[in-house]
Amino acid sequence: AMQFGAEGIGLCRTEHMFFAEDRLPIVQEMILANSIEEREKALAKLLPMQRSDFKGLFETMDGLPVTIRLLDPPLHEFLPKREELMVEIAIMKTKRTPKTTIAEKEMLLQRIEELHEINPMLGHRGCRLGIVFPEITRMQTRAIVEAACDLVKKGTKVVPEIMVPLVGISKEFTNQRELIVATAEQVMKKKGIAVEYLIGTMIELPRAVVVADQIAKEAEFFSFGTNDLTQTTYGFSRDDAGKFINYYRDNDIL
Repeated sequence: AMQFGAEGIGLCRTEHMFFAEDRLPIVQEMILANSIEEREKALAKLLPMQRSDFKGLFETMDGLPVTIRLLDPPLHEFLPKREELMVEIAIMKTKRTPKTTIAEKEMLLQRIEELHEINPMLGHRGCRLGIVFPEITRMQTRAIVEAACDLVKKGTKVVPEIMVPLVGISKEFTNQRELIVATAEQVMKKKGIAVEYLIGTMIELPRAVVVADQIAKEAEFFSFGTNDLTQTTYGFSRDDAGKFINYYRDNDIL
């Protein structure tokens, strides 16, 4: 992309980093944690991996802006599929697999059931995750700012932009921004160096558009999630509308 003249990265989706083979079990450990202490233990394992990701990204971009979106999708996406797990447990029972192995799988199924949502795209995801599990936001912020500090010390110019996803209420943004600032200040104090960074959000909900003037008082940049905006404004699922949208075009409705 750099060779073709890219001027920065507009959207770095951090969840794709979590799907890596060596990381998925740790992410699952974090999701299945029964306490903040257990969750933080798993996040501590993810921290150096994330820091390494961002370091490589900043080095390659060499001073150009990089917009990093904090964890966005619902947590169930990182776990095995519910139906497949149910089948697996049923087969294990018929094969008389050891009870302890079955019990582990049943515990996993129970957690998947707890996380199961009817409308996950409108459910517990985006900034809502960071509000309920602030330790996730803290870990990602630490990884971003630590990577930036290490490179600035070496003389590399770094311009990180931290994006809070799925904000629809200005107080949601304020909640996450305060957490990010406190974590960043802590890291910079420890590292003995200051780095510039921006905190913004993605305008991807109709509600965010309506209160954009309020959010703009708090955010340092906006990005626009036009696909989500289209599907929540029209009520068209971007995954399914292809089956009928041509009829709208042919009948001059759209």
